[in-house]
Amino acid sequence: MVPSDHQQIVRVLRTPGNNLHEVETAQGQRFLVSMPSKYRKNIWIKRGDFLIVDPIEEGEKVKAEISFVLCKDHVRSLQKEGLWPEAFSEVAEKHNNRNRQAQPELPAEPQSSVEESSSEDDSDLFVNTNRRQYHESEEESEEEETA
Repeated sequence: MVPSDHQQIVRVLRTPGNNLHEVETAQGQRFLVSMPSKYRKNIWIKRGDFLIVDPIEEGEKVKAEISFVLCKDHVRSLQKEGLWPEAFSEVAEKHNNRNRQAQPELPAEPQSSVEESSSEDDSDLFVNTNRRQYHESEEESEEEETA
C-alpha cells in the first residue's frame, strides 16, 4: 500500500472515543481522524499504530478519515521504498523492538533425565492468589511421620 499525493502517513496518539483517533503527522501537526464504518468492529487501532489517512476538506476538528491501517510489514516495505517519513523512522524501530521484548523467546531447556522429571518440586506450578497458601516444610512432615 503506497499513499497517494493527497494521503498522509500518521501515528496514533490516543483514542478519545466515538470512533475518533488523535493522530500526529511527521511534521508534528495534531488532529482527529474518523474511522469509517467498514472498519468499525473489524479493526482495532491502538496507541502507536501507523495509518494512511485521506483529508476531509470541510472538517474543523476531524480533518481526515482512515483509509488504511499499516502493519509492521507495510512499514518495512515503505521504508525500503524510501516513502517512509524520517520523523517516524525512530518511532517505528522502537515500536518493533518493544514488541520483540514483550514476547521473549523461550530458552531451550536441556533434556532432563527421568529422575528429574519425577521430582516433587512444585515451585513452577501456578499459584492461585484467591486461595490460602499452605506451606509445609520438610521438618513438619518428618515430625508428623514419627508421631
